[in-house]
Amino acid sequence: MKDRVIVIGGGLAGTEAAWRLANEGHKVILYEMRPKNKTPAHKTDKLAELVCSNTLGGMELTTGAGLLKAEMSMLGSLVIEAAKEARVPAGGALGVDREIFASYITEKIEGHPNIEVRREEVKRIPEDEIVIVATGPLTSEELTEHIRELVGFDTLYFYDAISPIVEAESVDFSKGFWGSRYGKGGDDYFNCVLTEEEYRIFYEELLKAEKVEPKDFEKAVHFEGCLPIEEMARRGYQTLLFGPMKPVGLVDPRTGEQPFAVVQLRRENKEGTLLSLVGFQTKLTYQEQKRVFRLIPALKNAVFVRLGSMHRNTFIQSNRVLTPFLNMRKKENIFFAGQITGVEGYVASAATGILAGINAGRLLEGSDPVVPPAETMLGALVRYITSKEGELQPMNPVFGLLPPLEKKVKDKRKRKEIMAERAINEMREWIESNLVQSVSS
Repeated sequence: MKDRVIVIGGGLAGTEAAWRLANEGHKVILYEMRPKNKTPAHKTDKLAELVCSNTLGGMELTTGAGLLKAEMSMLGSLVIEAAKEARVPAGGALGVDREIFASYITEKIEGHPNIEVRREEVKRIPEDEIVIVATGPLTSEELTEHIRELVGFDTLYFYDAISPIVEAESVDFSKGFWGSRYGKGGDDYFNCVLTEEEYRIFYEELLKAEKVEPKDFEKAVHFEGCLPIEEMARRGYQTLLFGPMKPVGLVDPRTGEQPFAVVQLRRENKEGTLLSLVGFQTKLTYQEQKRVFRLIPALKNAVFVRLGSMHRNTFIQSNRVLTPFLNMRKKENIFFAGQITGVEGYVASAATGILAGINAGRLLEGSDPVVPPAETMLGALVRYITSKEGELQPMNPVFGLLPPLEKKVKDKRKRKEIMAERAINEMREWIESNLVQSVSS
């Protein structure tokens, strides 16, 4: 094997893996097929482009995503570094300006002396080298087929839907109010208010709206955490009122009362000129999206700069294929990272890239692979996806993955606070004992 690591895929996981390896002094070749080969969801040629939401989840340590981000920071995460640089107001979440975020990571990766970026498609994994496959949810057809051959099990699919974005100046701000749920984060969201009658009309038209005809590859079950809004609506009249249109925790300052229903708009960029419809992922036709979503009073004259669309996500059954170190059980030199491993969300994808980078580097050095303790969010997550019994479905970083405390704590928030503190301490000790130094730019 050559004294280098091949990283396939320039998304969050691939860039994290390359960054980790390069800062440890290892040579890296990073392959990214865009812009020569486009995907159904990406719009630019930048590395680490965000194609769905522009937030990386909550920041509080009592949330799974928040705890995982804290652990990633301890490991020198480039993604977290870039997110802080590109941060936009998003309540308790870490929202970013997509352009600034992707540009920051692209410049860091392309400017690193130990990283060579090659803009070409990889159709087969070079099995005689140390490789990290981080091709994400939009792996090309030919590479997907080779992965299927390599792992010995059929690759599975699920589907994400992208939420629409509107121009802020086209929104009627007299038809709602600014504010975050339960007052957390200040006035980071604009809440489009609907009366009961307005909601009824919206709901009925949503059910009647024309959808894009599914292709053969789209006939699959959606991931529960990313259902199209029209699919949620089909579950019952009140489903949306307990989902993306829930008014709980919001009080309209104009009336002093809780609205019947709301649609939240979140800033997409620092300037606040673009706003996304929170939780409004959809597969309606473009014309129907405009017609139905303009039934929301504040969006009557909305100008849509991006409409919703579907794209394929690809992942392997890691519980049958990978070790907790994220390399293959049958081929220790081939690692997988990102959503292709069966983790869900930006943060989890990036975090697995860090771990794959660590262990690919250790393999180069002739050291044993390592994995964080089960008490950490990263350690718990990779153990889940690599050991779950039965069929693996995508998993978010959630507290339910962590082992229980030795002593029972009735208060839920207090219990999470203790578990988070335990996780941070365990991660710190693991870093020190394994000589896994935090790296930075």
